[in-house]
Amino acid sequence: MGAAVPDAMPQFKVVLVGPRVDGNVGAVARSMANFGFAELCMVRPCELTEEAFRRAKHAGDILRGAQVVQSFEEAVADCFHVVGTSGKVTPGEKHYIRIPLSPREFAERVEGVEEKVALVFGPEDTGLTQEELARCDVLVSIPAHEDYPVLNLSHAVAIVLYELYQRHIHISSPRKAGESEREMLQRFFDELLDAIDYPEFRRERTSVMFRRMMGRAMPSKWEFHTIMGVFGDATKIIRGR
Repeated sequence: MGAAVPDAMPQFKVVLVGPRVDGNVGAVARSMANFGFAELCMVRPCELTEEAFRRAKHAGDILRGAQVVQSFEEAVADCFHVVGTSGKVTPGEKHYIRIPLSPREFAERVEGVEEKVALVFGPEDTGLTQEELARCDVLVSIPAHEDYPVLNLSHAVAIVLYELYQRHIHISSPRKAGESEREMLQRFFDELLDAIDYPEFRRERTSVMFRRMMGRAMPSKWEFHTIMGVFGDATKIIRGR
Protein backbone atom coordinates (compact mmCIF):
# COMPACT_ATOMS: atom_id res chain seq x y z
CA MET A 1 0.00 0.00 0.00
CA GLY A 2 1.34 3.44 -0.89
CA ALA A 3 1.69 6.55 1.19
CA ALA A 4 -1.23 8.76 2.20
CA VAL A 5 -1.33 12.02 0.26
CA PRO A 6 -3.70 14.67 1.69
CA ASP A 7 -6.09 16.38 -0.72
CA ALA A 8 -7.41 19.88 -0.18
CA MET A 9 -9.64 19.89 2.90
CA PRO A 10 -12.25 22.45 3.97
CA GLN A 11 -11.10 24.89 6.64
CA PHE A 12 -12.11 23.62 10.08
CA LYS A 13 -11.96 25.22 13.50
CA VAL A 14 -12.14 22.97 16.56
CA VAL A 15 -14.14 24.73 19.29
CA LEU A 16 -14.09 23.48 22.88
CA VAL A 17 -16.84 25.02 24.99
CA GLY A 18 -15.96 25.15 28.68
CA PRO A 19 -13.44 22.29 28.84
CA ARG A 20 -12.91 21.26 32.47
CA VAL A 21 -9.76 19.10 32.31
CA ASP A 22 -6.59 20.60 30.87
CA GLY A 23 -5.17 17.15 30.13
CA ASN A 24 -8.09 16.57 27.79
CA VAL A 25 -7.35 19.85 26.03
CA GLY A 26 -3.76 18.73 25.50
CA ALA A 27 -4.94 15.39 24.10
CA VAL A 28 -7.29 17.25 21.75
CA ALA A 29 -4.35 19.30 20.44
CA ARG A 30 -2.39 16.11 19.84
CA SER A 31 -5.27 14.57 17.86
CA MET A 32 -5.56 17.75 15.83
CA ALA A 33 -1.90 17.54 14.88
CA ASN A 34 -2.24 13.83 14.07
CA PHE A 35 -4.88 14.57 11.43
CA GLY A 36 -3.69 17.91 10.10
CA PHE A 37 -5.97 20.34 11.95
CA ALA A 38 -4.42 23.50 13.40
CA GLU A 39 -7.06 25.99 14.53
CA LEU A 40 -8.27 25.59 18.12
CA CYS A 41 -10.67 27.91 19.92
CA MET A 42 -11.77 27.59 23.55
CA VAL A 43 -14.73 29.20 25.27
CA ARG A 44 -14.08 29.95 28.95
CA PRO A 45 -11.58 27.08 29.36
CA CYS A 46 -9.92 25.76 32.45
CA GLU A 47 -6.37 26.87 33.14
CA LEU A 48 -3.82 25.07 31.00
CA THR A 49 -1.05 23.64 33.16
CA GLU A 50 2.02 21.64 32.23
CA GLU A 51 -0.21 18.57 32.10
CA ALA A 52 -1.92 19.96 28.99
CA PHE A 53 1.40 20.45 27.21
CA ARG A 54 2.61 17.03 28.34
CA ARG A 55 -0.48 15.41 26.85
CA ALA A 56 -0.16 17.48 23.68
CA LYS A 57 3.34 16.03 23.04
CA HIS A 58 4.54 17.72 19.82
CA ALA A 59 1.34 19.75 19.38
CA GLY A 60 2.21 22.42 21.93
CA ASP A 61 2.10 25.10 19.24
CA ILE A 62 -1.60 24.41 18.78
CA LEU A 63 -2.19 25.09 22.47
CA ARG A 64 -0.04 28.23 22.47
CA GLY A 65 -1.82 29.56 19.39
CA ALA A 66 -5.35 28.71 20.57
CA GLN A 67 -7.94 31.46 20.58
CA VAL A 68 -9.70 32.03 23.92
CA VAL A 69 -13.11 33.71 23.91
CA GLN A 70 -15.92 34.27 26.38
CA SER A 71 -18.98 33.21 24.39
CA PHE A 72 -20.24 30.55 22.00
CA GLU A 73 -21.24 33.23 19.49
CA GLU A 74 -17.79 34.75 19.48
CA ALA A 75 -16.19 31.36 18.88
CA VAL A 76 -18.22 30.59 15.76
CA ALA A 77 -18.57 34.12 14.39
CA ASP A 78 -16.14 33.53 11.51
CA CYS A 79 -17.62 30.15 10.50
CA PHE A 80 -20.34 29.63 7.91
CA HIS A 81 -21.27 26.13 9.12
CA VAL A 82 -21.55 25.27 12.82
CA VAL A 83 -21.42 21.58 13.72
CA GLY A 84 -22.34 20.52 17.24
CA THR A 85 -21.46 17.21 18.85
CA SER A 86 -23.39 15.31 21.49
CA GLY A 87 -23.39 11.91 23.13
CA LYS A 88 -27.08 12.32 23.95
CA VAL A 89 -29.43 11.41 21.12
CA THR A 90 -33.20 11.66 21.33
CA PRO A 91 -34.98 9.51 18.72
CA GLY A 92 -38.09 10.70 16.94
CA GLU A 93 -38.84 13.42 14.40
CA LYS A 94 -40.21 15.78 17.06
CA HIS A 95 -36.83 15.93 18.77
CA TYR A 96 -35.17 17.38 15.69
CA ILE A 97 -32.49 19.25 17.65
CA ARG A 98 -30.95 15.93 18.67
CA ILE A 99 -31.28 14.01 15.40
CA PRO A 100 -27.62 13.40 14.49
CA LEU A 101 -25.33 12.24 11.74
CA SER A 102 -22.56 9.78 12.48
CA PRO A 103 -19.00 11.15 12.04
CA ARG A 104 -18.68 9.18 8.80
CA GLU A 105 -21.95 10.50 7.40
CA PHE A 106 -20.93 14.03 8.30
CA ALA A 107 -17.52 13.62 6.68
CA GLU A 108 -19.22 12.49 3.47
CA ARG A 109 -21.64 15.43 3.45
CA VAL A 110 -19.05 18.09 4.15
CA GLU A 111 -16.84 16.97 1.28
CA GLY A 112 -16.55 19.79 -1.24
CA VAL A 113 -17.67 22.50 1.19
CA GLU A 114 -15.64 25.66 0.68
CA GLU A 115 -16.78 27.74 3.65
CA LYS A 116 -15.21 27.55 7.09
CA VAL A 117 -16.66 24.94 9.46
CA ALA A 118 -16.75 25.05 13.28
CA LEU A 119 -16.59 21.66 15.03
CA VAL A 120 -18.03 22.35 18.48
CA PHE A 121 -17.54 20.09 21.51
CA GLY A 122 -19.12 20.73 24.90
CA PRO A 123 -17.81 20.32 28.46
CA GLU A 124 -16.83 16.83 29.62
CA ASP A 125 -19.55 16.61 32.27
CA THR A 126 -22.60 18.23 30.67
CA GLY A 127 -21.98 18.57 26.94
CA LEU A 128 -23.47 21.37 24.89
CA THR A 129 -26.64 22.99 26.19
CA GLN A 130 -29.94 22.81 24.35
CA GLU A 131 -29.54 26.46 23.37
CA GLU A 132 -26.05 25.85 21.98
CA LEU A 133 -27.23 22.81 20.03
CA ALA A 134 -30.06 24.88 18.57
CA ARG A 135 -27.44 27.31 17.24
CA CYS A 136 -25.71 24.48 15.34
CA ASP A 137 -26.53 23.67 11.72
CA VAL A 138 -25.69 19.98 12.08
CA LEU A 139 -25.46 17.56 15.00
CA VAL A 140 -22.89 14.77 15.02
CA SER A 141 -23.00 11.88 17.46
CA ILE A 142 -20.64 8.93 17.75
CA PRO A 143 -22.41 5.57 17.97
CA ALA A 144 -21.35 3.78 21.15
CA HIS A 145 -22.62 1.01 23.42
CA GLU A 146 -25.87 1.90 25.14
CA ASP A 147 -24.48 1.03 28.57
CA TYR A 148 -21.92 3.85 28.33
CA PRO A 149 -22.54 5.96 25.21
CA VAL A 150 -20.71 9.17 26.22
CA LEU A 151 -17.06 9.28 25.14
CA ASN A 152 -14.18 11.15 26.70
CA LEU A 153 -13.78 14.59 25.09
CA SER A 154 -10.40 13.92 23.50
CA HIS A 155 -11.53 10.54 22.18
CA ALA A 156 -14.62 12.07 20.60
CA VAL A 157 -12.56 14.78 18.92
CA ALA A 158 -10.09 12.19 17.60
CA ILE A 159 -12.86 10.08 16.03
CA VAL A 160 -14.50 13.03 14.27
CA LEU A 161 -11.18 14.38 12.96
CA TYR A 162 -10.13 10.91 11.83
CA GLU A 163 -13.26 10.50 9.71
CA LEU A 164 -12.79 13.93 8.16
CA TYR A 165 -9.14 13.20 7.40
CA GLN A 166 -9.96 9.84 5.82
CA ARG A 167 -12.25 11.55 3.31
CA HIS A 168 -9.45 13.83 2.14
CA ILE A 169 -6.48 11.51 1.66
CA HIS A 170 -5.56 9.38 -1.27
CA ILE A 171 -3.90 6.01 -0.70
CA SER A 172 -1.89 5.11 -3.79
CA SER A 173 -3.11 1.69 -4.86
CA PRO A 174 -3.49 -0.46 -7.98
CA ARG A 175 -6.07 0.67 -10.52
CA LYS A 176 -9.48 -0.80 -9.89
CA ALA A 177 -11.22 -2.71 -12.65
CA GLY A 178 -14.02 -1.03 -14.54
CA GLU A 179 -17.43 -2.25 -15.64
CA SER A 180 -16.06 -3.83 -18.82
CA GLU A 181 -13.57 -5.99 -16.90
CA ARG A 182 -16.22 -7.09 -14.43
CA GLU A 183 -18.64 -8.13 -17.16
CA MET A 184 -15.90 -9.89 -19.11
CA LEU A 185 -14.85 -11.88 -16.06
CA GLN A 186 -18.47 -12.83 -15.44
CA ARG A 187 -18.77 -14.02 -19.02
CA PHE A 188 -15.60 -16.11 -18.70
CA PHE A 189 -16.97 -17.66 -15.51
CA ASP A 190 -20.31 -18.48 -17.16
CA GLU A 191 -18.47 -20.03 -20.13
CA LEU A 192 -16.49 -22.18 -17.72
CA LEU A 193 -19.76 -23.37 -16.15
CA ASP A 194 -20.95 -24.30 -19.64
CA ALA A 195 -17.73 -26.15 -20.39
CA ILE A 196 -17.99 -28.35 -17.29
CA ASP A 197 -21.74 -28.97 -17.83
CA TYR A 198 -22.58 -27.37 -14.52
CA PRO A 199 -26.18 -28.28 -13.53
CA GLU A 200 -28.63 -25.84 -15.08
CA PHE A 201 -30.83 -25.58 -11.99
CA ARG A 202 -27.86 -24.34 -9.92
CA ARG A 203 -26.24 -22.17 -12.59
CA GLU A 204 -28.04 -18.87 -12.04
CA ARG A 205 -27.53 -18.91 -8.27
CA THR A 206 -23.84 -19.83 -8.65
CA SER A 207 -23.30 -17.09 -11.24
CA VAL A 208 -24.87 -14.47 -8.97
CA MET A 209 -22.86 -15.76 -6.01
CA PHE A 210 -19.63 -15.36 -8.01
CA ARG A 211 -20.55 -11.82 -9.03
CA ARG A 212 -21.27 -10.85 -5.40
CA MET A 213 -18.07 -12.49 -4.20
CA MET A 214 -15.95 -10.60 -6.72
CA GLY A 215 -17.79 -7.40 -5.87
CA ARG A 216 -16.90 -7.74 -2.19
CA ALA A 217 -13.28 -8.57 -3.04
CA MET A 218 -12.87 -5.49 -5.29
CA PRO A 219 -9.92 -6.92 -7.30
CA SER A 220 -7.55 -4.65 -9.22
CA LYS A 221 -7.40 -4.58 -13.03
CA TRP A 222 -4.36 -6.86 -12.98
CA GLU A 223 -6.12 -9.37 -10.72
CA PHE A 224 -9.22 -9.35 -12.93
CA HIS A 225 -7.19 -10.07 -16.06
CA THR A 226 -5.21 -12.81 -14.31
CA ILE A 227 -8.40 -14.57 -13.21
CA MET A 228 -9.90 -14.16 -16.69
CA GLY A 229 -6.78 -15.77 -18.17
CA VAL A 230 -7.10 -18.77 -15.86
CA PHE A 231 -10.81 -19.20 -16.62
CA GLY A 232 -10.24 -18.76 -20.37
CA ASP A 233 -7.42 -21.30 -20.50
CA ALA A 234 -9.39 -23.79 -18.40
CA THR A 235 -12.41 -23.48 -20.69
CA LYS A 236 -10.30 -24.04 -23.81
CA ILE A 237 -8.62 -27.12 -22.33
CA ILE A 238 -11.90 -28.65 -21.19
CA ARG A 239 -13.59 -28.05 -24.56
CA GLY A 240 -10.55 -29.34 -26.45
CA ARG A 241 -10.64 -32.74 -24.84
